[in-house]
Amino acid sequence: MSGKGKGGRGEKKSTSSSAKAGLHLSVVLDVTFVKASMPPEWELARQSTSPPSSSTSALRFWSLPATLQGTTRSRIVPRHITLAVKNDEELNKLLGGVTIASGGVLPNIHAVLLPKKSASSTK
Repeated sequence: MSGKGKGGRGEKKSTSSSAKAGLHLSVVLDVTFVKASMPPEWELARQSTSPPSSSTSALRFWSLPATLQGTTRSRIVPRHITLAVKNDEELNKLLGGVTIASGGVLPNIHAVLLPKKSASSTK
């Protein structure tokens, strides 16, 4: 026996940035989209990883009541954030020009395409 091993101990599993922030929404996606939208000259100025995490948690906080009313869901996907932002007047004013990736669009059916209601059905 050489005595160089640690026995049965394994390496500690890595913790994701979402788990560190206590979020169910992916912080990595937010960081990716923030980096993609920044001009190249700003890349060296931003060194911290906390702004994407804080913006993700702020979006989660704002969209949680509007999105998950009456449901037992704990995971918020970008679609939930889009629906919450577009349906809330203040958030829509604040984030009106922002495109949320994988958010989709608001459901909208033109009145022409809806079935016509009959005035009375008498027989």
